[in-house]
Amino acid sequence: MKTVLITGCSTGFGRETAVHFLDQGWRVVATMRNPAASTLPMSDRLHVLPLDVADAGSVAAAIGQAGAIDVLVNNAGIGWLNAVEGSPLETVREVFETNLFGAIAMMQAVLPGMRERRSGVIVNVSSSSLYKPLPLLSVYRASKAAMNALSESAAHELAPFGIRVRVVMPGMAPSTSFNSTARSNVSVSGGFPEPYADYAQQTLAAMMAAANGPVTVAADVADAIFRAATDTDCPAVLPAGADAIAWAKGE
Repeated sequence: MKTVLITGCSTGFGRETAVHFLDQGWRVVATMRNPAASTLPMSDRLHVLPLDVADAGSVAAAIGQAGAIDVLVNNAGIGWLNAVEGSPLETVREVFETNLFGAIAMMQAVLPGMRERRSGVIVNVSSSSLYKPLPLLSVYRASKAAMNALSESAAHELAPFGIRVRVVMPGMAPSTSFNSTARSNVSVSGGFPEPYADYAQQTLAAMMAAANGPVTVAADVADAIFRAATDTDCPAVLPAGADAIAWAKGE
């Protein structure tokens, strides 16, 4: 029985991915900052662990309890929606700490074991926002662009050890808490800078209108992550969701 460790499993893509792997007979280590096993179906193959990817001690403790990991899914992430000028550096660092440095910390934690076994897969969950220069997402997109660059180079470094690195690019998923959290962070931080207010409202209206077209559901992302983890012929970068696929094609 193979084991997958998934970060950020409390809601959305992470929770759906954990359920999908369980349904396929895998042993699943589902991690989240505040563990709540009740968010996932009961199974003797499910192990819920506390994990804050931005905390080195938390990472070490989770890896120590998880045992041998065949697949790592770096799904934990935080959103941010604002102009560059309206993004406090403290917030920018927080976004990168989770979205990029947290993923690197997890990779460094599992790679020695994978390298010794000369097998393993790392799936990094990025964002289809990289397919278009979307405004007000500059900080968030920068963190995900860095993850893509990291994954691309790491794939070459790790191939000699039998380790694959794949990137999944989810589209917009209005049904998850991610987008609402990103928007609420704007109000908490004091809103958009006044010179950008009108532009920001127009941009948000356009985003809401786009949500009425083809969008991504969590199951799309779970399917893509599972394919990336199990299909040796899977592309290095895999869009997930109807809108992400369309954007990848330039539509």
